[in-house]
Amino acid sequence: MQMLSRNPAAAYRRVALEARIEASGGADLTRICLEEAWAALGQVQAALDRSSPPPSEPLTRAQTILLWLAQSVAPEHPLRPSLVAFYGGLASQIGAQILHADAAVLEQIRSDIRDLLEAAG
Repeated sequence: MQMLSRNPAAAYRRVALEARIEASGGADLTRICLEEAWAALGQVQAALDRSSPPPSEPLTRAQTILLWLAQSVAPEHPLRPSLVAFYGGLASQIGAQILHADAAVLEQIRSDIRDLLEAAG
C-alpha cells in the first residue's frame, strides 16, 4: 500500500500489467515481455540523453525478462535454437551495459527488440 501513496501512476501501471499478463499466454505473453524490455531500455536511454547517470534497475529488469524468454521457448518450437540464442545474446549485451551504459549499444538492442515485435505482428 505504501507504493500506492508514493507513486500512484506506477502502481496503476503495475496492476494493469499484472492483469494483462494473467490474461495472456503464449505469443501474447512473449509480446508483453518484449514490450516491457523495450520500455525499460527506453528509460535508460532517456537518462543518457539527459546526461544523467543511467539507472541500473531498468537494465536489470530488461536483462531478467530476456533471460526468462530464453528459458521459456517451447522445446517443440521450430525456431527454438535461434530464439534462445537471440534472447540470450541480448541479455548478455544488456548485462555488459549495467556498469557502463553506451547509448548506441542500447539503441541497437532496442532496435533488435522492436524488429522482433514488428515481425510478431
